[in-house]
Amino acid sequence: MTDHADDPATETFVAHRNLLFTVAYEMLGSAADAEDVLQETWLRWVEVDVAQVRDHRAYLVRITTRQALNRLRTMKRRREAYVGSWLPEPLLTTPDVAEDVELAESVSMALMLVLETLSPTERVVFVLREVFDVGYEDIAAAVDKSPAAVRQIAHRARRHVDARRPRRAVSAREARATVESFQRALETRDLQGLLDVLAPDVVLVSDGGGLKRAAPRPVVGSRKLVRFYLGGSSKVEGTITCEPTVVNGNPALILRLDGETDGVMAMRVEDGRITGIYYVRNPEKLTRMESATMLTLR
Repeated sequence: MTDHADDPATETFVAHRNLLFTVAYEMLGSAADAEDVLQETWLRWVEVDVAQVRDHRAYLVRITTRQALNRLRTMKRRREAYVGSWLPEPLLTTPDVAEDVELAESVSMALMLVLETLSPTERVVFVLREVFDVGYEDIAAAVDKSPAAVRQIAHRARRHVDARRPRRAVSAREARATVESFQRALETRDLQGLLDVLAPDVVLVSDGGGLKRAAPRPVVGSRKLVRFYLGGSSKVEGTITCEPTVVNGNPALILRLDGETDGVMAMRVEDGRITGIYYVRNPEKLTRMESATMLTLR
C-alpha cells in the first residue's frame, strides 16, 4: 500500500480505514479478524474502478460488511470449540472514544457480548443500522436481502438487544468513580468494600482461552465472586498490581503480574454498582494493550 501513496484508491482507503476497522470489529468482536477483513477489503477495493464509484465510503463499508459476514459465519463454528467462556478482544482506546457516548456504548464489552447472541446476519444488520445509521437499501445490497427483509431483521435484532443491554447508561464520571472504588477494594483486600461496590447479582465472565486459569462458567453473585477472587489470588506467586485504563471506551483495569500484563477487567456499571465484570486473560487477546486503537463512527 505504501508504494502507491498517491494513488486515489489508496488515499480513499486510508481515509476510511479507522471507520472500516470499527465496522469489522463491532461485527466480529476480534481485532485480529477485523484486520484480516480489512486486508480482504483492500484487495477487492484495488480491483474497483474508483472513478465509477459514486459514494466511496458506502462502497467500502459494503465490501467490509460482506467479508465480515463471511468470516462471522466461520467464527461461530470456531467458537463452539473454544475452551471456557469467550469474550471479545479488548482494545485500549483513546480518550475521545470515551467522550463519544454513542461510540463508547457500541464497543463496550457488555454490548459486544449481547451481540454475540445474535445470528450473523442479525448482528451485521444491527451494527450497520443502529450503530452506523446505514440506510436499509444499502444494508440490503451488502447482505443480499430485500429492503423489506432487512427491516424485519433489524426490528428483531433491536428487540433482542434492547431486552439484554444495560438498563441505564451511566456517565463516564460515575463509571470511573465506581471502578476506582473497586480497584481500592481489590488492592487493600477490603472484602466489605468489594461487596459494597458489587451488585448482589453481579456476573463475572472470565476468558483464559485454555491458556490461562479462568472460571469455566460465569460466576454469579457478589459473595461467590469475592470467594472466587480470594481463592484465585491466594494461588498467585508474585505481585499483582491494578492500573486504571480505558478499554473499549469505558473505564477498566489492567492487571499486571510482576509488571507483565496478566489480564484486563472491563466492567458494566449501573446505578453506582458493578453488575458485570469481563476478565480477559487469554494472552492472544491482550496484544492491543500497549497502544491505543483508533475507532470512529464516521
